[in-house]
Amino acid sequence: MRFILLFLLFPFQLLSQTYSQQDINRWENQAKQVTIIRDNFGIPHIYGKTDADAVFGLLYAQCEDDFKRVEMNYIEKLGRLAEVNGEKDIYNDLMIRLVIDSTDAMTDYDKAPAWLKKLLIAFADGINYYLHQNPQTKPALLSRFEPWYPLLWTDGSIGAISTADVSVAELKKFYTGDEFSKALPKQKDEEILTGSNGFAFSPKITASGNSILYINPHVTFYFRPEVHMVSEEGLNAYGAVTWGQFFIYQGFNEKLGWMHTSSATDISDAYAEKISKAANGYTYLYNNQQKPVTNKKISLKYKNGNDFHTKNINTLFTHHGPIMAKRNGDWISVKANNRDMNGLVQSWQRTKANSFDEFKKVMDLLVNTSNNTVYADAEGNIAYWHGNFIPVRDTTFDWSKPVDGSIAATEWKGLHPVKESVHIYNPENGWIQNCNSTPFTAAGSFSPKKENYPAYMAPDGENFRGINAVEVLSNNKDYTLDKVIAAGYDLKLAAFEMLIPTLIIAAKNSDQQKNSINDLSKAIDILKQWNYKSGEQSVATTLAIEWGQKLLPAIYASPGNDQVEKTVNYIFDASPAQLLNPLKEVLKDLNNKYGKWNIAWGEINRFQRISGDVNLKYDDAQPSLPVGFASSTWGMLPSYSSRYFPGTKKRYGVNGNSFICAVEFGKKIKAKSLLAGGQSGDPQSPHFNDQALMYTQGKFKDVLFYKDDVLKNAEKTYHPGD
Repeated sequence: MRFILLFLLFPFQLLSQTYSQQDINRWENQAKQVTIIRDNFGIPHIYGKTDADAVFGLLYAQCEDDFKRVEMNYIEKLGRLAEVNGEKDIYNDLMIRLVIDSTDAMTDYDKAPAWLKKLLIAFADGINYYLHQNPQTKPALLSRFEPWYPLLWTDGSIGAISTADVSVAELKKFYTGDEFSKALPKQKDEEILTGSNGFAFSPKITASGNSILYINPHVTFYFRPEVHMVSEEGLNAYGAVTWGQFFIYQGFNEKLGWMHTSSATDISDAYAEKISKAANGYTYLYNNQQKPVTNKKISLKYKNGNDFHTKNINTLFTHHGPIMAKRNGDWISVKANNRDMNGLVQSWQRTKANSFDEFKKVMDLLVNTSNNTVYADAEGNIAYWHGNFIPVRDTTFDWSKPVDGSIAATEWKGLHPVKESVHIYNPENGWIQNCNSTPFTAAGSFSPKKENYPAYMAPDGENFRGINAVEVLSNNKDYTLDKVIAAGYDLKLAAFEMLIPTLIIAAKNSDQQKNSINDLSKAIDILKQWNYKSGEQSVATTLAIEWGQKLLPAIYASPGNDQVEKTVNYIFDASPAQLLNPLKEVLKDLNNKYGKWNIAWGEINRFQRISGDVNLKYDDAQPSLPVGFASSTWGMLPSYSSRYFPGTKKRYGVNGNSFICAVEFGKKIKAKSLLAGGQSGDPQSPHFNDQALMYTQGKFKDVLFYKDDVLKNAEKTYHPGD
C-alpha cells in the first residue's frame, strides 16, 4: 500500500529514475577527479588523474556539446534507427544487425582486459552522469548507455561498415522479393562526396627542421568536435573525435600525430553460394559437400505514429557470413570484419604511442579496416600506410567481383603483415600526401610501385585532388605551419583543366557559335580566361561547377577505373552538343533563379549554421556567409560540397573540411586548427557559430596544447556535474 501511495504522489520520479544511488555516488566521486577547462573557443580540455577519468570527462563534455549526435551514432550502430525514424529504416537496421551482433560485443566486454574495461565503464558513466545531471535532455531512445556499446565497431569509425558493395536496396529485395526496392534517390547532378586529405612533411623540407602533419578530414559539418585529453597516466592527446568516441580519432600527442583517410583496400568479399532446397530449409555446396544454411530470426522494432510494431525476418548465413543479395541467380553471402575488440585496443594505444617504433607496433595489430594512415613525429619521421586489415587471398581470382563460395581456394588465408602492405617510410622527396587516392603517387616518384602488390591491396584510383596535391607539394619547400595551411588551401579545380579546353574546342567547332555574340559565347569567353581557381567573386567558378555537375552522370558512367580516367574517356567520346547543351541549360537555370547568369560563386555558394538538429534544414531567408571553396570532386583541396535544397535558391555546404589542423613536432608542439562553424551543437551557445567566418576564409586559430596556455585562455573551469 505504501508503494502505491508513493507512486501516486511521485509517479514521474519513480518512472524516470533509472540510476541507482550507488551509481550516482560512484559518478560523483569520479567527477571530482576530472577537471574540464573550456577555452575561449569552447574547446574542452579534459584533465583526469587516470585515463578512465579523462574518458569520463570527455564523454560528459561531448554530451554537453551535442548529446543528440552522440546518441544517434549509437542508435544507428545498434541497428535501431527504425525505432526513431519509422519503418523506412528497417532494412538499414537489418544490414547493421546482420554484420554486427550485439551479443558478441557483450561477450567481448566480459573478456576485455582490465584496463580496457575501465575505459568502457568510464565511457558509459560519463554519458549516464550527464543524463542524470541534465534531466531537461530527453533521449530519443537510449536512456541508459552500456559499457559494451563502443565494441560495436572495428576501428573506431562509427559510421563505417563494409558489405562488399551490397546495398540496402539489394538486401531489401532479397528478403522481401520486392523487385522495386530502391536506394534513397540522389539528385542527378549531385557530386559524389569523397574526401579527406593527409599531408606529412619531413625535416628536410621544413624551415624549422621539424616534421609537420596536416590533418584534413572531409566529413559532414556536424560530424566531429575538437577535444583535448590529458591524464596522469601518460595520456596527452589533442584532435578530433566522432561524436561518442572515447579516444582521439585524428590528431596528435606531444611525440607524434596521425591522420586517417578513407581507404579502398579490399577488406570484405562477396561469395556466390550454390544453394539447394532441403527438407528442413536450405543447404549450400562447399568442398563437394552439402552444408546447412543457418537460420537466425532478427526482430526489428519500428515506430508507427505513437506505437511500436515488430517485424521478424528469418535471415540466412553460410560460414562465410550473412546472405544479403541475389545476383545472376546466385545467393550472395558477405565475409567481413565489422566488429573487433582489438580495433578499439588499437585506437586507444595509438593515442599513447610515443615513438615511431611504438606506433608501428600499434599498426601490427592489423585491425583498422577502413583507413589509410598518414604519420609524422618529433623524431623527424614521416610515414604512410595504405590500409591495415588486409586478408591474404589467392591472386588468381578477381576479388572485385563475387567469387565462388563452393571451393576452399577462395577462403582467406590469414592477414598480410604490415611489411607486405603498401607503405612508405621517410621518402627522399620529403613529403607524403593521400587524398583518398592511389598510394602509387603518395610520394611522387618515390611512391611504391603498383606492380609489386596484389590488385586487392590498393584498388584505389587517381582523383583530381591527388593530382593537385602532388603538383602543389612538389613546387614548395621550407614549409612552415602557415605554408602547409596555404598548400592545403590551394584553390585550383584541377578537373576543369581537362574539361574547359574541351568545351572551348567544342564551341569553336560548333556551327551555331560561329560569328555569334550571345550569352553562351560570353560565358565561354569567361571560362576561356579563367585560371581554374575557385573564388568567392568568380563568375567562372559558378559556370564551371554548375556545368560540370550536369556532366557528372555521364562522366561516372564512362569506362575507366578512377575519376581521372573516366573524365578522359568522357572527353574523348563527347560530341560538341553533349558539352554545349548542358552549359545552355546552366545559363537558363541561373537566369530563372537569379535574373542573370553571370553571378559570382559566393553569391550562391553559402555557409549556414542556424540549427543543431540532426535533420538539418537550410533557409534562404536566414543569415549565411559566402564561400569561395568548392567540392573535392573538382580537385579542390579544401573541400566544400554544397547543393540546393527544396525551397532554396542558394547552395548550402553540407560536407567537406570539418576539423582541420596543422601541427609541428619539435621541442614543443606548435599547432593551428579550425572547425566548421563552432564546437557546440547548441544554437544558443556562443561557440555554435564563432568559427564560421574564420571557416569561410580559411583563418586558423592557435591550438592550446600546454596547460599554461589553456589557463590563460580559459573561459570556464569545472568538474562534470558542476
